[in-house]
Amino acid sequence: MKNIFHPQIVQELIDRINKLTPETTPRWGIMRVDQMMAHCCVAYEMAYTNKHPKPNGFMRFLLKTFVKNGVVNDKPYPRNARTAPAFIIAERKDFETEKARLIGYLEQTRDLGIPHFEGKESLSFGPLTAEEWNSLFYKHLDHHLTQFGV
Repeated sequence: MKNIFHPQIVQELIDRINKLTPETTPRWGIMRVDQMMAHCCVAYEMAYTNKHPKPNGFMRFLLKTFVKNGVVNDKPYPRNARTAPAFIIAERKDFETEKARLIGYLEQTRDLGIPHFEGKESLSFGPLTAEEWNSLFYKHLDHHLTQFGV
């Protein structure tokens, strides 16, 4: 898996994002491109903001036990997989705003680097290694950029 903390990889992702237009359509799924970028920002919001509540203890147990490995491993996500409620973006968003937010989060992640993420707590999964954070961020974004053909 590519390393989202490496400047060259972040630039590759930004270049892919910059190929998107408001008219870009998905190869599968029902999200529009603006919703997809907002959806991808949720993972970064959970890492950088207090916008999303921490799941209760029982829910965190379930997430750590049954979901974590599928999120932080190297295996690609299947098409049309179920989306966690916090990641569902039902309303349309401003394309340029979401694009700028997503690129900003990528740059912030790159700039903070591996040391910031080593042992950093995830709202859903508890403490993660930097490698697990990399998988969580990169795999998710790559999945959706591929969904939109870039």
